[in-house]
Amino acid sequence: MSTGLISANANAGTRSKRTSRGSLLLVFGAGPLILLLLLCVQITQGTAGISLSLIGEALFHPTLDDPLQQIVRGVRLPRALIGALAGAALSVAGVLLQTLTRNPLASAGTLGINAGAYLAVVAGTIFIPSLISGFPLLTAMAGGLLAGAVVFLMAGRKRSAPVRLALGGMSLTLVLSSLTGTLQLLFENETAGLFLWGSGSLIQNDWHNVTAIWPWVLGGLLLSVLFSRNLDILLMDEDVGKSLGQRIGLTRTVSVLTAVLLAAVTVSAVGPIGFVGLIAPHLLRLMGLHRHRLLIPGAVIWGAIVLVAADLAVLLLEPAFGLLPAGSATAALGAPWLIWLVYRMKPSRGEVQGASSGMGAGFRRVLPYPALLAGAGLLLLLALGAGLVFGGTTVPLHDVWAALTGEASKITRYMVIETRLPRLLVAALAGASLAASGTLLQGVVRNPLADPSVIGVTSGAGLGALVFLILLPQLPSSVVPVAAFLGAIAAALVIFAISRKGGMQPAKVALIGMAVSAFGSAGIQALVVKAQLRVASALTWLSGSTYARGWDDLGWLFAWPLVLLPLAWWLARRLDLLALGDASAINLGVSAERTRMLGGLLGAALAASAVATVGTVGFVGLLAPHAARLLVPNSNRKLTLLSALLGAVFLVLADIVGRVLLAPKEIPSGLVVALLGAPYFLWLMRTAGARSASSK
Repeated sequence: MSTGLISANANAGTRSKRTSRGSLLLVFGAGPLILLLLLCVQITQGTAGISLSLIGEALFHPTLDDPLQQIVRGVRLPRALIGALAGAALSVAGVLLQTLTRNPLASAGTLGINAGAYLAVVAGTIFIPSLISGFPLLTAMAGGLLAGAVVFLMAGRKRSAPVRLALGGMSLTLVLSSLTGTLQLLFENETAGLFLWGSGSLIQNDWHNVTAIWPWVLGGLLLSVLFSRNLDILLMDEDVGKSLGQRIGLTRTVSVLTAVLLAAVTVSAVGPIGFVGLIAPHLLRLMGLHRHRLLIPGAVIWGAIVLVAADLAVLLLEPAFGLLPAGSATAALGAPWLIWLVYRMKPSRGEVQGASSGMGAGFRRVLPYPALLAGAGLLLLLALGAGLVFGGTTVPLHDVWAALTGEASKITRYMVIETRLPRLLVAALAGASLAASGTLLQGVVRNPLADPSVIGVTSGAGLGALVFLILLPQLPSSVVPVAAFLGAIAAALVIFAISRKGGMQPAKVALIGMAVSAFGSAGIQALVVKAQLRVASALTWLSGSTYARGWDDLGWLFAWPLVLLPLAWWLARRLDLLALGDASAINLGVSAERTRMLGGLLGAALAASAVATVGTVGFVGLLAPHAARLLVPNSNRKLTLLSALLGAVFLVLADIVGRVLLAPKEIPSGLVVALLGAPYFLWLMRTAGARSASSK
């Protein structure tokens, strides 16, 4: 099994080759000086003018009644030190997770640990505030540990390929983020102060967080150093480690708990901050450090450098762009870094061929395909009928029929024809478009966990829409769908343009899509924070909502599926040939690269048309194709039609549930899909992971 960079580094680390003096001098000599310089410059930044000499006076010759010195000691210094502590913790957590999984893409952010810890803190704040006030660290750690365990178990445990583990972590992060978004919308007052923190913020008003986390961070770092030799042995063959008398199971357990502890400590203090655990460890490996006795202390220094530098960039940009979260800065830096790491990875046969594991799996269908299509169509009609009847106010079925035939009262006609019918049709078309998009993208990437949300198309649409909603509020609202569509297409073009240079390998398309998704999410976080009082409306749009969609929205949306769905059906046959392998497809006269490019752009356009109309609805493109695949395996043409119908049913039902469950208050349809689809998603990951593990 190849694991790209980690395998290469493991081989280097197990040889007797010594790390060069230049590398040691750079890491442990220049590193602390760079960190000290960054901390000093960071403390000088802000509205109050602080000089380096004033910092020295505040530290070594304090004057209690000097307001500037009080700012240094009470605000600026805690912010600088919390950044250094959090960066060190996240970096070492990344080292531990990459070693445990032999996966160069593993970190607390990519494995869902940060998202799980964040959800636990938000849920505790709402439902058990006394628990959060008394045990914030234990709450965050429990959430992070549970999320990490789910990813490991569902994606094929410790031997999972990097692509599957990374996509599994990304998908679970979306599930957990949807749950968190639901809680924030339903309990807006209770969570009013959590959004900036949830984007990753180092802002500190006192020493409380520093004093609360430094013993835990120090303990985790010392424990990591104590197990450094055992971690070197983990990179060898397991039988070799056991022959050397090492307790492999104990090392893994301690390492996992330490990594989760360090990540949870960080989340409890400054919120979820991603990519530090990817950037810093790989910087050190590039500088020649491979053995953990050097790698872990180096990660402490350079993790702090990465996060402090990102926060300094935030402070320098604040006069021009306003308050920005540090988490957005690290994501903006980390996305290009992830793309570069993907290029350096050497995909093994298991990663490329195994990416399609589970793609054709399904149960033996008991009905012929035409009957399945008819049944799905009937379900859609029944769902549309139920949507016309149920809502904040129930309209009897005979009144619905009267409204459709023009014989009902004016109020009833308005409620049925002008309010409910267009939003239901919008939901149906958007659901069908997202489901067809998911089918295409899963065929292109050859991974059952791919959908528009996971590989970056949805976040591109969200970023495009928010640019106009927040930065250009003077423009008419009719521009928003156009902006979202352009954002999604731009994201897709970036993904496939970069992937094309690497030969359009499915694994690389997926991982580059993840990087673009992270970049888009960073921009979305920054814009929502900048919006301040408009956070609730922005969150509603980002969650995906069919609220108040009318005939104009339907007119915009209708043209795209009408043109693109037949093209998707035509291309599906070529995707069937790609499933046989690139060599077989080329022998049959199909260009693998061109087919993937067309399939990806078609999938992106379908998703863009839907997201531009109903917001960033997730998981329809994941759930509907898999539900169809249980009935119609191994035929993309049949899957495209059936999954489109099922996607329409899913989103229409989500619209009904969102209107009825807490009436008169509405839950955004996208959140309903995520909440109802989460159990199925976890089962899907588990079965795919079990198939992957059994095939090795």
